[in-house]
Amino acid sequence: MWTLLGIAVVVAGFAFRFNPLIVIAVAAGVTGWAGHMGPVEILGAFGKAFNDARYITIVFVALPAIGLMERAGLQERARILIARLKGVTTGRLLLVYLLYRQITAAVGLMSVGGQAQMVRPLVAPMAESAAEAEGPIDDAVRYKVRALAAATDNIGVFFAEDIFIALAPVLLIKATLEQAHVVASPFAISRWAIPTAILALIVHGARIWWFDRSLKRKTA
Repeated sequence: MWTLLGIAVVVAGFAFRFNPLIVIAVAAGVTGWAGHMGPVEILGAFGKAFNDARYITIVFVALPAIGLMERAGLQERARILIARLKGVTTGRLLLVYLLYRQITAAVGLMSVGGQAQMVRPLVAPMAESAAEAEGPIDDAVRYKVRALAAATDNIGVFFAEDIFIALAPVLLIKATLEQAHVVASPFAISRWAIPTAILALIVHGARIWWFDRSLKRKTA
């Protein structure tokens, strides 16, 4: 049970708002120490994990391109586009994005969205522009719109990615269940992820709808 100390480190680190990278590194070190691993073994585990998941660093190739597009006015063009559309509200925009994110994640298209690729340069500015179309907003509301846009992306992916049978989360669930002596096929895990994704759509959709109503009352 001492190996669970890493979870306590993560909770405490995030509660005190420490740097997430440092928190995760310390938590991994504490977990390795509690599991009777030496410093060299812990460092080797870090290296192996990085090597096994080195494809993740490909996102850094896209960041310079996104930065150049933002410098050229990508966010401004997104705001102008939404301002020209009639009947678009923050809630409607985020509901469409939530549904889009769930559908794409369910078929394995994980890279078509994301915080760096879509939310910051496009979705959040468009949601802000839709909110400003209702009336002037203060910084508190602006930050809530951005947070809701980010949450929409996270929730859409997290609860729909298990539907696609060939993604790593399905295999992780299968391995975890097998450790508890529960036999479940990847197809069964994928099938039972569908009602979870639908429930996530309903619950977060209701949150978006409620925020949209409260936003209209504030700008009325």
